[in-house]
Amino acid sequence: MAVQPLVLWTDLLLFGLIGCIALAAWGARRSEPMRDAWRRVGESGVGMTALTVLAFFLLIGVLDSLHYRERLAPAGGASDTHPQLSTEVRSALDALGAPLRNRVEKTYSAPLAYQLFAKQTVEADDGSQRREFPRLKFGGANLRYPAEDQLGDILGRVGIGLAVAGVGWMVVAALLTQGVALSRRVPRGAAWRAIWRGKGGLAWRAVLATLAVVFLLAGPVLALATEYHVFGTDKVGQDVLFLTLKSIRTALVIGTLTTLVTLPLAVALGIMAGYLGGWVDDVIQYVYTVLNSIPGVLLIAAAVLMMQVVIDTHPHWFETAAERADARLLALCVILGMTSWTSLCRLLRGETLKLRELEYVQAARAFGVSTPRILARHVLPNLMHLVLIALVMDFSGLVLTEAVLSYVGIGVDPGTVSFGTMINAARMELAREPMVWWSLVAAFVFMFVLVLAANLFADVVRDAFDPRG
Repeated sequence: MAVQPLVLWTDLLLFGLIGCIALAAWGARRSEPMRDAWRRVGESGVGMTALTVLAFFLLIGVLDSLHYRERLAPAGGASDTHPQLSTEVRSALDALGAPLRNRVEKTYSAPLAYQLFAKQTVEADDGSQRREFPRLKFGGANLRYPAEDQLGDILGRVGIGLAVAGVGWMVVAALLTQGVALSRRVPRGAAWRAIWRGKGGLAWRAVLATLAVVFLLAGPVLALATEYHVFGTDKVGQDVLFLTLKSIRTALVIGTLTTLVTLPLAVALGIMAGYLGGWVDDVIQYVYTVLNSIPGVLLIAAAVLMMQVVIDTHPHWFETAAERADARLLALCVILGMTSWTSLCRLLRGETLKLRELEYVQAARAFGVSTPRILARHVLPNLMHLVLIALVMDFSGLVLTEAVLSYVGIGVDPGTVSFGTMINAARMELAREPMVWWSLVAAFVFMFVLVLAANLFADVVRDAFDPRG
């Protein structure tokens, strides 16, 4: 079926941010201090492990950001010059995960189950009614005698997944060894020994170990997902594994796009307050002191509700529900950025107060160098390590903030899948007997791994870029 690509605002900004990061990394090659700092990050086993995990999350987020709309078949006698498009917006991740997305059950089912979680009234062939656990429509449908065959089928699929994961890991290891051998101009055997002993330049051994763990987990999960709901289903029968993967993009968008608002405000106002001083410093301090005095959740809630009123009163701005949800997601990023720049601004102000008293800055002022040139050539470059450290460390905090806001109902649009909306939907089911726990656990585990990897990487970046180190 023909499709038409669709670029949402968050897609455009996300890819633009990735491009800017790539350009900044390319430009950092010409700076010896930056190369040394990033080399220390690459030589850290913890840093490379966290970066590998983050790369997997980023891959899933990028796949979920490639959106499109399917073209509908023209009605009889209709012209094909203006094709009709489906109102449903899908992504590359939706296409790859179509087996998971399309297998919708009636309601809850436990992980790897072949029947519904709760008993229902079923009418027998003789007209009598009885209470039993109905079979799932898709989960375990290949089992003729599920009670006897399920365990063997699961073990067989796990074995196949482990075998495929092992082959995939060996292919990746061979490609990595070949790359190290070419870069160091040594035989492949010597390159493999260097990697294994931790002397391959970067911490490639940590990367291979992390890939081994990821492959050994992902292989069996993917093998089981072809016939079972690995993490069960939710209240409306959707596969929880697929919903969890869809939540990753929302977390990445919140954690990264917010920096597009935070960074210009914090850097510009922090440097101006620290360097210019006087009434400029007083005004900027007054502004961020007032913002900090207001409870953050209340301020964000008020801004989100006002933005929601604007979206509700202008439905003609959006052709699809996905564009409407994307507008609220983008608005949430802007609101979080407008309310979270104060800490970085205060930090940059204090550092600028020290920098403006240094000899080379005083000499530039004595020679009549203009203030914008002094800020751009002498002050800003000496603050970039603080900016980088703060942005990396704020990522995990923003991810958790989205989860909390969506949990209390003032976060993303209800139609947007996120860790917060999954936790919010699962909280009422914890009081059931028996308890429906898998939606909450799946969202918590993925969010925990993402936040943990981001925090570990932030610690390594801080240690590498901190001049006192």
